[in-house]
Amino acid sequence: MKSKEIRSKITDKAKLELSIEEVEVKKPVGNEVLVKMQASPINPSDLGVLLASANPKTLKKEKANFPKVSMDIDKSHLPFFSKRLNKSLNIGNEGAGKVIETGKDSKHLLGKIVSVSGGSCYSQYKCIDPMNCLEMKKGINPKKAAAGFINPLTVLGMVETMKIEGHSAIIHTAAASSLGQMLVRVCNEDKINLINIVRRDDQVKLLKSIGAKIVLNSTDPDFLKNLIKAIIETGATIAFDATGGGYLTDQILTAMEFATSAMEENSPISIQGYSPYGSSTYKQVYIYGGLDPSPLTLNKAYGMNWNAGGWLLFPFLTALNEDRFEALQNRVKKNIDTTFKSSFKKTIGLEDVLSLKYIREYARTGTGSKYLINPQIRSANK
Repeated sequence: MKSKEIRSKITDKAKLELSIEEVEVKKPVGNEVLVKMQASPINPSDLGVLLASANPKTLKKEKANFPKVSMDIDKSHLPFFSKRLNKSLNIGNEGAGKVIETGKDSKHLLGKIVSVSGGSCYSQYKCIDPMNCLEMKKGINPKKAAAGFINPLTVLGMVETMKIEGHSAIIHTAAASSLGQMLVRVCNEDKINLINIVRRDDQVKLLKSIGAKIVLNSTDPDFLKNLIKAIIETGATIAFDATGGGYLTDQILTAMEFATSAMEENSPISIQGYSPYGSSTYKQVYIYGGLDPSPLTLNKAYGMNWNAGGWLLFPFLTALNEDRFEALQNRVKKNIDTTFKSSFKKTIGLEDVLSLKYIREYARTGTGSKYLINPQIRSANK
């Protein structure tokens, strides 16, 4: 079977090429299933592969080979992309569709709507192992199931990480995102204290309207003071930062240090309330996104018992035992249209992904700007 899919390539001439290619999709064997892909979100994690650091203003249509476009990349960025130079990559971390054919061991999935992960989801058809599929309950359409992996399991993974490492409350940045709204709902259901950090007053109002109890605006003059107060109230010593650059991680660690120092009494290494090593409470910030492209700045004014590092969903999931992973998936399946619901600004077709008009739109990572691709249509305008 032939299938059209979006592909992205960076050339050694500092060009990004986006194209729609026709590829052969194998027939499912054994327990494999063939999914007709009908909805796939453009997540921030997809944009890094799809657009890299290309400049949309330089977009040119390759008239002889359309659908294909190219954009310029700053030559100084090429060393960062050395491992993908001149390689055509398929795109799309997750999506959803209908199972239209199965191998002999997966007949029970025929005709079912499934949420899928594992790459190449910006494709009309996808042959995949059921381990990367989540069967949806009756009445759930592909649009509702499209974001059934990345955001829901990231949210649940954050909560699991908090519990595994012995923390009791969470700080989350860029908290007005779809993922952030899911985290608010999960923490409310599980009675976990959550400090939400946003950048605008309208985002504060949005999160308050869905039940968030603590929402702080990082642009407020009293932000650090308010953050320290919130940490003292909640005991939050773990944070998940979606920005990945600038000073926010530093501000969070600084606030944790002030708050935990204020809470500690009779520390075994303190001298009359002072310790040259700072607070003895362990403080952790995980960076899981890169919304801020500027360098990460740490002033290290938080003693010695802290850590800032990266957090990735799939390595975390592979470390879980099978029963726990299945429990997380079942929670997503049960609540895909409530706790883990997602909203999208617009549904577009394959050719729209190559359109300057839509690139300018879906490349934005702000609240309420997420786009959905339906690989079965050429364009939303046709």
